[in-house]
Amino acid sequence: MAKERRFGLIVIGDEILSGRRSDKHLSKMIELLGERGMHLSWARYVADDPNQITQTLKETFASGDVVFSTGGIGATPDDHTRQAAARALGVELALHPQAKELITARIIASAEGDPMKADLNRPENQHRFKMGEFPVGSEIIPNPYNQIPGFRIREHHFFPGFPVMAAPMMAWCLDEHYRDHFHQTNWLEQSFIVPSGIESTLTPLMESVESEFQGIKVFSLPSVGDPIRGGVFAKRHIELGVKGDADIVPMALEKLKSGTADLGFEVFIHQ
Repeated sequence: MAKERRFGLIVIGDEILSGRRSDKHLSKMIELLGERGMHLSWARYVADDPNQITQTLKETFASGDVVFSTGGIGATPDDHTRQAAARALGVELALHPQAKELITARIIASAEGDPMKADLNRPENQHRFKMGEFPVGSEIIPNPYNQIPGFRIREHHFFPGFPVMAAPMMAWCLDEHYRDHFHQTNWLEQSFIVPSGIESTLTPLMESVESEFQGIKVFSLPSVGDPIRGGVFAKRHIELGVKGDADIVPMALEKLKSGTADLGFEVFIHQ
């Protein structure tokens, strides 16, 4: 059985932080991992700032985690990810031979028979090759959408910021490089609702259950109420639950439920 790995996600782009665009990478990454019996351990949002990206990557390269990063691998002035990855690793950027071939094929296909547009020496075409300049030692990640590849190095995987491109590239990386980690963790998450629950009162119980049952985590998700959802969810409540080893979760959940009831709170089971 393969050792369980931590998977992380970095989403790079001022447009995400400013709200001009909504992030779709996080939900897709969670979905792709979940389909393969894995889960996301952390996520970070980073601005289009070279120093910030470099520092973030220095930290994540040192972590030993598997990291997926989206955004900033183009060749416009606000694209800094390729350069930041090279600086974080202390290596140079170089045009990857396979990337050069793929970009060349894309230029020729886009020219649609026009020899001037297909001229690789044209300044705009020479500029396109910058999208294939990756940190030395990188491997390419195929891009089925437009053939302009991403790259991977030191278990970090770099994708375009466009979800339509990034999603299939993420799936390819998981299937190509991490198949031996699929469905290795017997993972389960279960919870119940505590109407008018008080976290400070429930916290000692949560700590006790987590301490007693190794391999699980207890979580608390308080809500001020959602009138639109209605029912028990309409008023203030807490979603209380456990997650982790599927063989242990049911026992830990029962202990949490009985302890919650003993404290005088109602327990509402939901689907």
